[in-house]
Amino acid sequence: MANHKSALKRIRNSETKRLRNKFQHKTTRNAIKVLRETEKKKDAETQLINVVAMVDKLAKNNIIHKNKAANIKSKLTKFVAAL
Repeated sequence: MANHKSALKRIRNSETKRLRNKFQHKTTRNAIKVLRETEKKKDAETQLINVVAMVDKLAKNNIIHKNKAANIKSKLTKFVAAL
């Protein structure tokens, strides 16, 4: 267990950030899953805009790697184009 006040604060902050990152990541994964299940092109195009923004935000905050974000966006764009 931590002995210093600053270490205790760091533990609290780390846990808060971990939960926030976990929530954002899970929300994005669910949005990707919903997009993949969409069959109408018009709906998929509108969802794609939101999902790309979510993925970009994850990459910006270092929750996922920037190359993984690029791969996800590329695959989803191809998917929507093929509908």
